[in-house]
Amino acid sequence: MVVAGEGRLAERVAVGLGATHVPELPDDPTDLLRDVGVLVAVGHTADFALETTERNRRERLVEQARRAARAVVAHDVHGVVVSSAMVCGASPGRPVIGDDEPRDEVASTSPGVVGRIAAFERAFDAELSVAPGEPRSTTLRCAALVGPGVDTLVTRHFEAPRLLVVRDAARGWQLLHVDDLVSAIRTTVTEGLTGVLTVGPVHDDGTPDALTSAEAAELAGKRLLTLPASTAFALAENLHRVGAVPAPPDELAFAVYPWTVDPARLVAAGWRPAWSSARGVAALVEGLRSGLTLAGRRVGARDAAALGAAGAAVALLGTAAVWRQARGHGHR
Repeated sequence: MVVAGEGRLAERVAVGLGATHVPELPDDPTDLLRDVGVLVAVGHTADFALETTERNRRERLVEQARRAARAVVAHDVHGVVVSSAMVCGASPGRPVIGDDEPRDEVASTSPGVVGRIAAFERAFDAELSVAPGEPRSTTLRCAALVGPGVDTLVTRHFEAPRLLVVRDAARGWQLLHVDDLVSAIRTTVTEGLTGVLTVGPVHDDGTPDALTSAEAAELAGKRLLTLPASTAFALAENLHRVGAVPAPPDELAFAVYPWTVDPARLVAAGWRPAWSSARGVAALVEGLRSGLTLAGRRVGARDAAALGAAGAAVALLGTAAVWRQARGHGHR
């Protein structure tokens, strides 16, 4: 088995599978894929710094997806794409995401991380669509990932002083440990599953396992900060405009709105995750790096001042919101 992809997630998946890891597929992967039955192409790096600082990231991901698809066809291997359920979008009251759900047009055209993952999916699919025969391929769309080295918008959200929630928009926190992604890949291969599958924690009865915001905050040892959606997204827009926030403001949706998945086909094939969402929060908290995160950007002692007015705006907004909440409780 070969795992191709940059970032910590690809490295971790390769170790878990006991597979060969290459950051990029060569133009001619014949030697690499000789006597190999499976090629895992990782389009979701789970590496926030890599995704937000590297130029031409989308173009490079698209080219890697095309190379992976061509390799699947030329060498008759099972191609497994590691993607994210974020490509299906997040919104207030969003239904649970099932297998084979179409990509959300708005989310999949975003200029940020989500749009790049969707571009990887599209390029892989497009290359296979013109190939002769019936190439074996599977796309695994993951719930929010946690585990050693995982660094995403969601994990950074938990580094903030308080867990931000949007008023009147309940969401479930479904956290998939990397070890369970590895076992899902194994099940996919051994059971010969193809098509688009979702991957996320489930209860013993096979139903999606997602925590409420209050449960997630309690497990993380944090309090909630509740803001109106208009305030939260306006702040994200302003901070992105001045360069304080690397992610596009629309990607805040994946931190405050639901995108829970139901891995029905994997469960039917016998796959069961070893990690619950509650254990996922514990793993996330354990792995948090030192430092403070404001609106998706880590802030250490030396660069805190560089945020200037933007950092002050976040602090003032948070302080004002907490003060309003406390005052409201005092009048009850």
